Amino acid sequence: MTSEAFDAVDIIRTKRDRGTLTPEQIDWTIDAYTRGAIADEQMAALNMAILLNGMDRTEISRWTTAMINSGERMDFSGLRGPDGSVKPTADKHSTGGVGDKITLPLAPLVAVFGVAVPQLSGRGLGHTGGTLDKLESIPGWRAALSNEAMMAQLSDCGAVICAAGSGLAPADKKLYALRDVTGTVEAIPLIASSIMSKKIAEGTGALVLDVKVGSGAFMKDEASARELAETMVALGTDAGVRTVALLTNMRTPLGLTAGNAIEVEESVEVLAGGGPADVVELTVRLAEEMLEAAGVRGADPAAALRDGRAMDVWNRMIEAQGGDPRAALPVARESETVYAQADGVLAELDALGVGVAAWRLGAGRARKEDAVQAGAGVRMHAKPGDVVRRGQPLMTLLTDTPGKFARALEALEGAVVIAGEGSRPDQRLIIDRIAP
Repeated sequence: MTSEAFDAVDIIRTKRDRGTLTPEQIDWTIDAYTRGAIADEQMAALNMAILLNGMDRTEISRWTTAMINSGERMDFSGLRGPDGSVKPTADKHSTGGVGDKITLPLAPLVAVFGVAVPQLSGRGLGHTGGTLDKLESIPGWRAALSNEAMMAQLSDCGAVICAAGSGLAPADKKLYALRDVTGTVEAIPLIASSIMSKKIAEGTGALVLDVKVGSGAFMKDEASARELAETMVALGTDAGVRTVALLTNMRTPLGLTAGNAIEVEESVEVLAGGGPADVVELTVRLAEEMLEAAGVRGADPAAALRDGRAMDVWNRMIEAQGGDPRAALPVARESETVYAQADGVLAELDALGVGVAAWRLGAGRARKEDAVQAGAGVRMHAKPGDVVRRGQPLMTLLTDTPGKFARALEALEGAVVIAGEGSRPDQRLIIDRIAP
């Protein structure tokens, strides 16, 4: 039997007693847990110690590096476009929200300007939607691509949105599953290292983080969101990735849809030069940040939405992954309308309530094995700041399963606040920018 370099109990005690782990202890911990030499109950105890006592920047950076080193790293340094020119790369990560379809128009928009966007995305869990679930409502579209197919698509049309391969940061997959069932998901060092290990291993040269703040976000308050953003920016910077973060508002859903097919529909509206103002604003701002981080100056992303160039890349990107961008999207069989109960100004439309309603209608999943309904979700007809009248439709609930309406309506209790017509709700979309 091979002897181990360290003892798990000693490492647990170090963090329990607010000590600092050495680089060698961290490397061994991640490696030993990945190969099964540290038991789940021991890693759960260590995760709880980290949640309660934290980690310093050096520890978090080394923990992230160890997770990256548990698997493969992608390399886009040799990526070239059809004309033979070297393509810089940039990626975006959102911490998750309601109606957050920004990746869909953003990836092709940035690709218009010669920057490759290797967007590795995930599926939804709970009230936050998943980019892959949305795109899978497009007939024929496939999420799984080989590394070779991904490189070819990036070279050809400049953008790819696909599932991450199992070889990227496998330690994170095992650690996240454990954190999910032991009450340690909220540990900021572990959140930051989970996100950044995958993004750094992905090999992008520049990364823009969209860190959501508010009821529909993982981070409910600005202080926690800022700490997470600053930690992730530091991790990216330490790893040599040009990294910047935006703190953005998730008190209210983004756009006017929360679901799968209906969010694709709204994304296509944005690519066609229309769509809700908040979705357009955030898409353009993130594109500007990604292009600047990738070294592109003087670009006008808003113009590329208006003139159809981003739509052209979208169509090529969807077709390259087997989808038909012109095919009809699935439509829910059943609908139910929610009406305004008073005259006034829509002062609040709670993102969490809308997200849970969409989830209960079938747009989301409680467990990763659950199926989702492509047409389910919530279509909103008003946003905070709009004047509304009693009896006016506020939302349409969509599902294939009429028995789901009752619990969806329960989720919306208290989610709508109508105030006097002189009220001015806070409608800031971008709260702050955090850079190294």
